[in-house]
Amino acid sequence: MTSARIMFTPSGRGGSVQPGTSVLNAARALGVDLDSVCAGRGLCGRCQVVPTIGDFPKWRITARADALSAPAAIETDYRAARPLGAGARLGCAARIQGDVVIDVPPASQVHRPVIRKHLDLGPVDVDPFFTLHYVELADADSLATALRDQHALTVDAQAALAVETGPLTVACSRDGEHVEVVAQFPGYHDRAAGIAIDIGSTTIAGYLCDLATGDLLASAGRMNPQIRFGEDLMSRVSYVMMHEDGAAELTITVRRALDELIGELLDIAAFDREHVFEVVLVGNPIMHHLALGFDVRPLGVAPFTLATSDPLVGPAREVGLDLPHARFYAAPCIAGHVGADAAAAMLAEGTHRSEGFQLLVDIGTNAEIVLGNRTILFAASSPTGPAFEGAQISCGQRATAGAIERVRIDRTTLEPRFKVIGRDTWSDAGSRADHGSPAPRPTGVCGSGIVEVIVELLAAGVIDAQGAFVADVAARSSRVVADGRTFAYVLIDDADTQLRLTQQDVRAIQLAKAALRAGIELLHGHAGRPRIESIRIAGAFGSHLDPSYAIALGLIPDVPVERVRSVGNAAGVGAVLALLSQAQRAELERTVRDVVKIETATEPRFQEEFVAALAIPHASAVDGGGAGPRRRGRRATRPLGRRTR
Repeated sequence: MTSARIMFTPSGRGGSVQPGTSVLNAARALGVDLDSVCAGRGLCGRCQVVPTIGDFPKWRITARADALSAPAAIETDYRAARPLGAGARLGCAARIQGDVVIDVPPASQVHRPVIRKHLDLGPVDVDPFFTLHYVELADADSLATALRDQHALTVDAQAALAVETGPLTVACSRDGEHVEVVAQFPGYHDRAAGIAIDIGSTTIAGYLCDLATGDLLASAGRMNPQIRFGEDLMSRVSYVMMHEDGAAELTITVRRALDELIGELLDIAAFDREHVFEVVLVGNPIMHHLALGFDVRPLGVAPFTLATSDPLVGPAREVGLDLPHARFYAAPCIAGHVGADAAAAMLAEGTHRSEGFQLLVDIGTNAEIVLGNRTILFAASSPTGPAFEGAQISCGQRATAGAIERVRIDRTTLEPRFKVIGRDTWSDAGSRADHGSPAPRPTGVCGSGIVEVIVELLAAGVIDAQGAFVADVAARSSRVVADGRTFAYVLIDDADTQLRLTQQDVRAIQLAKAALRAGIELLHGHAGRPRIESIRIAGAFGSHLDPSYAIALGLIPDVPVERVRSVGNAAGVGAVLALLSQAQRAELERTVRDVVKIETATEPRFQEEFVAALAIPHASAVDGGGAGPRRRGRRATRPLGRRTR
């Protein structure tokens, strides 16, 4: 074998290396984020990786068990502070012997993902399904009587046998008039918690809440480890279709991640597992089905049939969660590719309560779109893919310390300046972070930065409305360089970092935004093209997207920018509302039943809208302010780049 192919996940970077190359050196050569502080001596344990064996048609790789060298003494005798995890290898010791796929876990990444799924939760009328009640018992048979006399709760006497006499705290579930004893604790206890989890295809966000007060006790997030089976949802469905045990692998993987996330939340708040009584789960249909153990194969082909669209309740242990007294509640899905996360976001943003038409867009690898008001609601999804998260972009990366998230380009000189995650100042304002330590070195461009650099290039005349580089611009600046038959824009080129945006990168963003915009236009057409009063952009990507740049790119309809708002993890907010309030949960379930589902994959007009949306901002831009005539060839005229600091 003259060379071996290696692919790293979750970065999606790969290439060919000489057999005998260490995984660590391969990662360095290919620009993969793999940590090491001991110069590859096998001392620090920071370069741990996990080889993945099997067939990967996406990358045309068949990885065998002998793709890496057998563990050497440096690994078998390894006893450092950071022990080797199950199935893990030291990247500095493992040598490549054949084609292989390597997963770099978050703990081995220098620039670990910043899961920026904050919660913007307003006032909530707390009315949870689980409550605590303190009683004093004279004998073990009097629990039902004590609950009735001391708390006006009627429970089944046979199902409410006390574990002992004396002071006792009883946890009860309430569903309307039905009350059930679910746990008993000797003495007085006042800690009862619930957890809301948004299972995203890329990230998982969790929120630990006090069920008595509604207070947010802890929040945490992590990368979804399923990403090593495929970056986008359909890749994971394909994995299930092509591997006999694929469904079980994906289900076990996500359930383990959920339980670990729960453990992290409880550690943060110093909370015991036995005092958690409910876990609310929301997610897109494929994540929903995989977490619950349902068959996802029907979601891979039309008509994209759900195993169930109903809300589900059961013991938490049935979905692999180590919570002895808890139950899970899986919120209802809307349609085959519009999930419980969209329903939760709709609850949080009140789309169904709005007088005017509200457009709600949750942008991820699969964008979910809701358009409507208090009288009618439409929903659809569009396969945007992972480009907005930095994947499939030559200079792209996810939102981590060092990622460029803001870009401005001088219209005359074409010189850029930028802002990096981890530093509040721009690149032309110094080189130290706010806290005085060295600012993170730019390592790539995340989604919001990619959107901005493309819009800036359009405004500077470097690319045209079709997204093509303008050939004669190369003569104006050394920032525009030849790249095969076309050109590329050089964002950074120094001894440490070389970042450039290529024609292929622009096309990847065009394809992603066209898929999203086509879905929006379909819903707008079904609704009769009403005036859009407000736009809400949800999701981790949307929460850091400048609305003016989103409009200029054509990602969303052209409405006055003040009517556009980024709302962060709206799905997480909706999940918390469903956790803390019986009324909110009932509202969620009622609203989902009234949504009109539009399946973009079977809509005849989708391809027409998709082609029109490839142009920047749009080949036939529609003013979201009304259903007036379409204007051909409209260019972005909104001034950009003025809010520089």
